[in-house]
Amino acid sequence: MSQNKLYVIALTIVATLGGLLFGYDTAVISGAEKSIQAYLIESQGLSTLIHGLTTSSALIGCIIGGLVSGVFASKFGRKRTLMLAAILFFLSALGSGFPEFLFFQRGEPSIGLLLVFNFYRIIGGMGVGLASAVCPMYIGEIAPAKIRGQLVSLNQFAIIFGMLVVYFVNWGIANGQTLEWINNIGWRRMFLSETIPAGLFGILLFFVPETPRYLSLSNRNEVALKILTRINGPKIAGDILEEIKGSLKHHASRKLFSFGRKVIIIGVLLSVFQQFVGINVALYYAPRIFESMGAAKDASLMQTVIMGIVNVIFTVVAIFTVDKWGRKPLLIVGSAGMALGMFAISALAFMQVIGIGTLVFIIIYTASFMMSWGPITWVLISEIFPNKVRGKAVAVAVAAQWAANYFISSTYPAMMEFSGGFTYGFYGLMSILSLLFVWKMVPETKGKTLEEMEQLWEK
Repeated sequence: MSQNKLYVIALTIVATLGGLLFGYDTAVISGAEKSIQAYLIESQGLSTLIHGLTTSSALIGCIIGGLVSGVFASKFGRKRTLMLAAILFFLSALGSGFPEFLFFQRGEPSIGLLLVFNFYRIIGGMGVGLASAVCPMYIGEIAPAKIRGQLVSLNQFAIIFGMLVVYFVNWGIANGQTLEWINNIGWRRMFLSETIPAGLFGILLFFVPETPRYLSLSNRNEVALKILTRINGPKIAGDILEEIKGSLKHHASRKLFSFGRKVIIIGVLLSVFQQFVGINVALYYAPRIFESMGAAKDASLMQTVIMGIVNVIFTVVAIFTVDKWGRKPLLIVGSAGMALGMFAISALAFMQVIGIGTLVFIIIYTASFMMSWGPITWVLISEIFPNKVRGKAVAVAVAAQWAANYFISSTYPAMMEFSGGFTYGFYGLMSILSLLFVWKMVPETKGKTLEEMEQLWEK
């Protein structure tokens, strides 16, 4: 059994490279955006609006990738879809680092070059959209029920770790260099650095199997049995396969709502609440938040590093507790902690009180998210949907998540201009609503096989 467990962990580590690339690709722009602004925007006299659209263009690809992930995962399989994501990551890294390839002269910015750069960033976003949907799905479908929560939670850890890695990579590239060098060459190396994890991910995927659930769905039951035996041992592999086959025969329809609307609504609301509580505002705008609350620039960057360390520590807390405490208790405790943090920050903003208290409550908020809604949303999205509709349902939930991410991130500056206290109060209210939603609608899934989960929706 220890050999079986090591095998499952090895498969999980390969799949979580997709999560690492998710974090890497979304955060690589943070080190390069000022150089992009100088090289492609200001040099042509373009507006800050164009700069904003260029910086966030990958999100368009994320929504597209999320939407089509279900079609690809259902038609071509989980493994091949991840291979496609690896190719998209690799092409995006090459193209974003050298957008002049074939058609343009290096050192001569133009509108056409700007469009091509955005095209490559959108391709990378599509890779993120595919990986964000299919990596948790792949891990969820290969993992034994008892440790499925832990293994899927590793994907969230990989996302955060990918962000952390690229911050250090960007810093290492820019450290000790002149601004002119960074604006001409440095930003290119930041994007090109992604080819290394993308290439590794693509190569390692050749050595992992397709998931037994997809193989059974494709009537390749003998191969599915071999993989289930390797993962779970020969004693129970046959029983698990029969359970999978039974679930597929019981429901012939593959239509999205063939198990009713409730499971789809729960999946979409999990995704939407994960973004509406304001976490990406805290991550994307952290230095600006601290600066607006009175911290000097160097101090605000140090506080952002502290937040990064908190993110990693409390994601690890979730990994070690999700299969012991269950999904539902963690989400409820997390929602309560986020509400406390955001309402306190809102009150401080209304009173115009700036100090260490603000940092403390932001840490309470982010720690609460990272031990609950960060990883657990991905766990639930990977496991609550029935086998027949999992590909399509995950795609809908993930696309909703990226759309909610875009909405919250893009409305934050305008909301802050109106009222900082109101803005943080809104995120606090969303945290309360997320608690009520979990309490009333989300079932506990700890320890259940994916096939046992279907019985929840049949009732």
